[in-house]
Amino acid sequence: MAAEHDHDHDHDHDHGDTAMARIEALRSEGVHRAGDHEGPFSLHVLGLGATGADLITSIMRNQPDGFLSEPGTRFSALAVDIGDEDLAQVRDAASALPAEQSHVATVSLPVPTNADLSYALNRYREFLKMEYPRYYWNPNYEPWLPADVEIAPSDGHYSRAVAKAIYGAEYYQGREIAGALDDFAASVMSSEATPLVVVAFSMAGGVGSGIVVEIARHLSSIKLGRRPWVVGLGILPNGADPAEYADGSLFPVINELDCMIDTEKNKGVMAVWGDLYKNPFTGGFFMVDQNDVQEMTGDLAATHAYVDAGIGSFLTRDASVHLYETLKALNWLAVPADAWHPAIRGEQGDRWINMLAVRKLADIDSLGTSGLVKGFSTEYLEARVFTGDLDPADAESVSAAVSGAATGRVDPVVLGLPGGDDLVSVVIPRASKLDLAAFVPARDYYDTLEWDDKLLIHSWLLDLGVMLCEPSIRFDGMGGECIWGCACWVVVPHAAIRGEAAEPGAEAVTESLADPEPIAPFVGG
Repeated sequence: MAAEHDHDHDHDHDHGDTAMARIEALRSEGVHRAGDHEGPFSLHVLGLGATGADLITSIMRNQPDGFLSEPGTRFSALAVDIGDEDLAQVRDAASALPAEQSHVATVSLPVPTNADLSYALNRYREFLKMEYPRYYWNPNYEPWLPADVEIAPSDGHYSRAVAKAIYGAEYYQGREIAGALDDFAASVMSSEATPLVVVAFSMAGGVGSGIVVEIARHLSSIKLGRRPWVVGLGILPNGADPAEYADGSLFPVINELDCMIDTEKNKGVMAVWGDLYKNPFTGGFFMVDQNDVQEMTGDLAATHAYVDAGIGSFLTRDASVHLYETLKALNWLAVPADAWHPAIRGEQGDRWINMLAVRKLADIDSLGTSGLVKGFSTEYLEARVFTGDLDPADAESVSAAVSGAATGRVDPVVLGLPGGDDLVSVVIPRASKLDLAAFVPARDYYDTLEWDDKLLIHSWLLDLGVMLCEPSIRFDGMGGECIWGCACWVVVPHAAIRGEAAEPGAEAVTESLADPEPIAPFVGG
């Protein structure tokens, strides 16, 4: 086994180890490349908020080589937002696709009155009881939003807690979004080609990040039965975003995803709340940084268009084989060598973040650190250059740019692949939240907020009474404050949520609580 390695930056956590032979198998043997028995593949995108709608539109307007070219391939898209302002473009672009190979739909979640939203939130225990029969009927339940909460107009900015409430009210009362998810899932499962499902959203916007924690599990675990790979794709905030996006929500967004995807933390959630809250992203999770592109373009709209076109091309070109091969490589790295079997889906640890960067070949020098802290190191780095015959000098430029963003156990692999658009896709795998340059600043800003403001920027588990990023009031050192003052919590150390050193004994407490016996989430009132 290869020796363990440390980061040069200032946090201390074990990144584990992967046998060098397995890394060499990726680099030299291409074990992740699709064989004759694999594929073709079809892409299906659930796009949330304006960011998700923009990506779906870009895919349909900038169809790369090989998109829907293989027999049996199919493209499905569902764009969901509050209001219709960003959805019309999706419907307009859908006319460019062959109807027999596509399913494109939009759902505009209506802006409710305070009375209608309050009525739905007061029924939430009924909704969860129907979804999960063993749901504990908490006598202390109250809606997580007050009856007079301010609800923005359809073109306004929504807090995550409000967006969650609007989505939940629509979904659980069987309105348009419930049927649209059924239709989307049916289209995915009707594909003759192997389906790959991507859930795309902004990690800064209130709508996308606010509803993804619910809609991803409704799609993955309920509608699709955890059969196809479901991949998360989160677009990180841009420093040039409007001021309302800098509301401190990035810290709870990252932590909610962390407690979904990191297997050990997710077990600590399920120990209290059950497997309804199991990680819905069965295929893994990508993050995309925009700041280096923004520095290059100097224009927010140009940055969005550049990033969307690059991501869309990577996801769809050549019948999505490049997405599949990347997921296969990530799974190869996630499964320990002594447990490897072709049918195993690797469990994610704290290094669940895979950074995806896209550039034109001429712009490769702008790669920067791709949203990571300087000095980040991982096992394997790969760049795909879609330019036909790859010039050795260009290959060297790509390798140097990737090495400037991160280092690996082996030199970056640069693959020259057919294509006429000179696109470069770079995947930097297996980062933790502490490896994100934005994480610690997001935590520091979160700490300056008042309690009421912190509540509004949470989403996941609020319906259970849990504000994840605050300390438990039941067990010292654990996470998940009960917003009702009773005993809601999660079996995850608060220090692990904050990305800080655990208090002495917290690990032992976690192990003693996370046993197979069911834990009553509510004791007392």
